[in-house]
Formats: sequence, C-alpha cells, structure tokens
Amino acid sequence: MNIYQILAICGMISPLIYTAMWISGGRLQSDYSHIRDDISSLFAVGAPHKRLMQSFIIVSSVLLFLFYIGLHEGLNDGGGSVVGPLLFLIGSVLGILIALFFPLDVGGEIITWKGKMHIILVISMGILTIAGMIALWFRLNIIHGWSTFATYSLVSAILALILLIISGIFVKGKYRGLLERLGVTPFQLYYFILPLMVFLNN
Repeated sequence: MNIYQILAICGMISPLIYTAMWISGGRLQSDYSHIRDDISSLFAVGAPHKRLMQSFIIVSSVLLFLFYIGLHEGLNDGGGSVVGPLLFLIGSVLGILIALFFPLDVGGEIITWKGKMHIILVISMGILTIAGMIALWFRLNIIHGWSTFATYSLVSAILALILLIISGIFVKGKYRGLLERLGVTPFQLYYFILPLMVFLNN
C-alpha cells in the first residue's frame, strides 16, 4: 500500500464520519428533527452536544484535507491541471474553519457575524467543490480509466448545484433539514467515490 492509497482511505472515511455525526446527533438530541432542523444546528452555539458534533466535523474535514494534499499526484493520470485538487483543498480548509470558529447562533439562527459567516463559508465551500468537480471533468474526460468517473464528476456537479440552489431557496422552510440532507448527498457520495477511484488506480 502506497501513500496515495493511505490518503485515499482517509478520504473515504471522511463522509462516513460526517454521516455518522448527523445521525448520532439527531438521536442524542430528543427535540431534534431531521426533517425540520439543519445539520449545522447540531453544533450551533448552545447545542447540547456541541463539542462532540464539532469534533466529528473537524475530524471529517481534516481527513478530506489530508486526502486532497495528495490528490494531484494520486490521480495517476499522467499529470494535468492542479486547479481541481486545489479547489477541493481550499474547500476542506473552509470546512475546518467553519467547525472551529463559525457555528450557527443559538437554536440554529443566523444573527451574529459568526452565524452569517457560517452561511457564507458553507456556500463558498459548496461552490468550490462544484467548481472542483467540473475541473476534474475537464482533466479526466479523455484519460483512459478515468473517463467514466469524469462523466460522474460532471453529473455530480450539476446535481449538487441544483440541490444547493433549492436548499438556499427553502432555507427558512419547515423541510429545510430534509432538503439539506438531500443537498449534501451528491457531495458526500463524491467524497467517497473520488478517493475510492484514487485507491483503485494506485
């Protein structure tokens, strides 16, 4: 097993930890609804298990960061643009910053500058990731062994963008929790499949 495969395993573990976070967090908090409440409310100011949920997010983001450090070389495609891996790397740094310094306000509200920064950074992270997906589509589209994944990357980018817009429109609605979970699904699947592909191609 080489270094790129080890980093790929880190990448594959990341979305599993993230998913475990919101599932376990919802179970631990009796008044929490996966349909009504967004995921960020689990580590908002004053949340009953804030530190635990925050730890989940930090670990998940750090694992993605480690994977993205080796992504450019780990793609093993004969070289190509560094844009996609760099966009992913920056996005993972934003994830760490969100968990450490920018929680939502009490009750998952958006009132203080930190709460507003939380939303700005989450949206920025989503846009960076979508742009990274598109960049990888350009890079891998004609590479043997990667062309199918390249198509998946483009489809994921389009689907993620559509769901991100829908989630934004209904951010104050009573189904925002459900819509957010649907919205993060393309991202979390991608976070698992990309490192899986790197693992298999090394």
